[in-house]
Amino acid sequence: MEPNENGSDSPVSHAINTDFLTGGGEMGARIRAYDWSSTPLGPPDTWPQSLCSALSICLHSGFPTAIYWGPDLRLLYNDAWSVIPAERHPWALGRPAREVWPDIWDVIEPQFRQVLDGEGFTTFDQMLAMERDGTAGESYWNYSFTPIRDESGAVAGIFNQGHETTERVMRARIQEAEAARHRRLFQQAPGFITVLRGPDHVFEFVNNAYERLFGDRGYVGKTVREAFPELEGQGFYEWLDEVYASGKRFVAERISAELRHPGAATGLRFLDFIYEPILDEAGQVSGIFCEGFDVTSAHLGEQALRESEERLRVSQEAGGIGTFELLPETSEIVVSDQFCRLWGVSPVERKPVSFFLDMIHPEDREQVSTGRVELPQQALDYIEYRIRRPDTGETRWMARRGQAVTDAATGLKRYFGVSYDITARREAEEELRRLNETLEARVAEALAERKLFADIVEGTDAFVQVVDAEFRWLAINRAAADEFERIFGTRPSIGQSMLDLLAHLPEHRDAVRDVWSRALAGEEFTEVAQFGAPARDARFYEMKYRVLRAPDGALRCTYQFAYDVTERMQEQTRLAETEEALRQAQKMEAVGQLTGGVAHDFNNLLTVIKSSTDLLKRPNLPEDRRQRYIGAISDTVGRAAKLTGQLLAFARRQALRPEVFDVGQGVRALSDMVGTLTGSRIRIDTDIPREPCFINADPSQFDTAIVNMAVNARDAMNGEGRLTITVHPVSVIPAIRRHPPVTGDFVAVCIEDTGTGIASEDIDRIFEPFFTTKEVGQGTGLGLSQVFGFAKQSGGEVRVQSEVGKGTMFVLYLPRVTAEAAAPTTESEPLVDGHGTRVLVVEDNIEVGTFATQTLAELGYVTTWTTNAAEALAELAKDAASFDVVFSDVVMPGMSGIDLGHEIRRLYHDLPVVLVSGYSHVLAQNGTCGFELLHKPYSVEQLSRVLRKAVTWKRRRGIVAAPTR
Repeated sequence: MEPNENGSDSPVSHAINTDFLTGGGEMGARIRAYDWSSTPLGPPDTWPQSLCSALSICLHSGFPTAIYWGPDLRLLYNDAWSVIPAERHPWALGRPAREVWPDIWDVIEPQFRQVLDGEGFTTFDQMLAMERDGTAGESYWNYSFTPIRDESGAVAGIFNQGHETTERVMRARIQEAEAARHRRLFQQAPGFITVLRGPDHVFEFVNNAYERLFGDRGYVGKTVREAFPELEGQGFYEWLDEVYASGKRFVAERISAELRHPGAATGLRFLDFIYEPILDEAGQVSGIFCEGFDVTSAHLGEQALRESEERLRVSQEAGGIGTFELLPETSEIVVSDQFCRLWGVSPVERKPVSFFLDMIHPEDREQVSTGRVELPQQALDYIEYRIRRPDTGETRWMARRGQAVTDAATGLKRYFGVSYDITARREAEEELRRLNETLEARVAEALAERKLFADIVEGTDAFVQVVDAEFRWLAINRAAADEFERIFGTRPSIGQSMLDLLAHLPEHRDAVRDVWSRALAGEEFTEVAQFGAPARDARFYEMKYRVLRAPDGALRCTYQFAYDVTERMQEQTRLAETEEALRQAQKMEAVGQLTGGVAHDFNNLLTVIKSSTDLLKRPNLPEDRRQRYIGAISDTVGRAAKLTGQLLAFARRQALRPEVFDVGQGVRALSDMVGTLTGSRIRIDTDIPREPCFINADPSQFDTAIVNMAVNARDAMNGEGRLTITVHPVSVIPAIRRHPPVTGDFVAVCIEDTGTGIASEDIDRIFEPFFTTKEVGQGTGLGLSQVFGFAKQSGGEVRVQSEVGKGTMFVLYLPRVTAEAAAPTTESEPLVDGHGTRVLVVEDNIEVGTFATQTLAELGYVTTWTTNAAEALAELAKDAASFDVVFSDVVMPGMSGIDLGHEIRRLYHDLPVVLVSGYSHVLAQNGTCGFELLHKPYSVEQLSRVLRKAVTWKRRRGIVAAPTR
């Protein structure tokens, strides 16, 4: 202890000033009195400035605030926060968070960890199962955790503010339940009820009675004009507009409406209803409540009654209506059987008037004057009264009307009348009166339900946005705002322009403007697109755009419902890749089945070529034999080229490309390959009609399907038997696998074998992928699944019939189409002499290059040979005008022939290029890219024809090639 300036022994502090602990109410006093030296935090005069500042804010805040500090998160808090730990206060002061909150530690510990990593945390209505008064129960809280950094910049503590929302959450639950109850009451009401909002009268609610009467028109969200276009000119639109504008109730009785809608009451209907304006808190009309009844039956009944009264003047029989004749002079009444049934008495012909008067309710007897001898003028006027039926004891409402008729023969008056039951109508009128008396309460209930709908929109996972013509938000729910902020890094609010908010992301701003502009132009559509900054995890969204219009048809705004469909899009991509892999596996199985047969056929063809070349070497060979051997070699090369072409067509990998072709021609082209596949001991019979049968399908998949069925037949016959292939048009696909028959125009391809057949227990599984009854190594089970998939993709079907021991027949049904007109083709005459035409040959294979240049020289061409694309471009750079045509292989090291062709076309756009290839996967997938193509092997005539065609094109253009670099 050192003396101070005044010479006293008061201590002089060298630590931080502790004024930050002044004030703070009860908790300030408790913190000052706490022995902090016994804790890791140490005495307050040693605390870091960051803790002192935060604690000062905490103690002087009127909002519940706490601080967790140090490695074990020691707790400090203010008076407002002290009610949160309940009975743990004041024990919780200075304690580690884990000791204070063991009951909710599993919830808040990950949140603390997030904040200690430097990221703030906020939650609303968080459920915490806290113990209070010794009992654990649900409680709900809004709170935030904010990192507090010390002087070194590291997170040393957590700043916590929050308050309890349990009462509000529970109250909201009760309100939701009450709103649901009101909705059920509306739904169960006997009359039709609807709630409309806005000046456009947009449906917000309809009950079951409404939909039963008017049909399911998808009301919610539609205007009355959209849901009921047939009401145009019938006054309903105008009545609604008047109620909305004036705020005055409109009551209608027996209003006629001409309705037209499937599945609902149609034609002319008569309605009793009320339009009641709904007022908002400011007293302005915000919507209209409508309730009413369909009184068509009652109205038409009364109308029929009025019409029948004319007939009843001369007739005492009326179906369903009791008739009577009053006899005043005897005080008797003559009644019909129907009259007796209505009154609940046994049929009688005549009774004293008093007999029926006694059944009338005492309160109503006074108005019934037909019991008097002298009838007053109004005695037979229309009246309504109650009776008590003697047979059932029930009270019924009756209506009575009469008329005096003068007998032409005697001049005496006779009094006729009718009586009928109106109980149902009176009950309906009473119900309507009762409903009208409770209208105000029901309107309040409807408004509560409207708020419920708004809460649902705010709480839904769908992203909902409403935008005006200036791209400003009129409304946006929480889910949409959160997602917008997540993907674009900025949070939107009502009144902001989305284009201004995305100014820092011009590419996304332009994309957003383009799609919303379509909707703001009046287009309603659904689109899937990707949005979001790549650094913020761009996502795919399915967006539905709709428009809202004013009564005059002008567009008011556009709204969007959007959903995150990224996972669905990724799944679709994976599915497409899997399907493509399956198709390729199925195709390669067919190629594998062909390999042995193709090798056998190639050995046969090579035998013919080898024998012919050996014989041509013999001296003194006569000219006719020499020509015969040369012809045999040429024909054999053609058959080999056809065989390799078919094999490559099977093996190529490409997207499905349907085209129109003749099934019969396709089967004929495959017959040789099928023979190769099945072997010589299987006899193949074909029955193909002369009339073409065109289909629209992928030819490669069709060929693969035929080969797969042929392989299946070959294996079933163990290499020996008869295979029959037929093609014929049919008009119906029979019932298959519980599917009903389908009529139409189809082509049926039947493949029938004499093999072992298929067991009945396997017949329903043969089209499943990887299902096979063969031994291991003899098949993958993909062949017939390819046939099934091809049939379904092409809009057809496949049927199988089999009998064990006798054989199997597969029938492939495909939709028949009209043939497409083929473009006329012309062939140039062979070029016998090249006449010095200059050809740049590009070929990396020495043998092929040598032979090609020699052949061209024999034909009169002048050639320059390069072995790759780089050399060819170098030759052209020297003098492109010295060449008339470029003749290039496709598959070469480095730059391919196709890429070379594109480069030549770019640099020397008038220099023709001819490509030559035995097979190229690029050509198989993308075609010739506009270049002339010669397939290996080729004849001298084919070579001269394609070169002449290319050179003739150049000469016809009359332009010498020149660089365009």
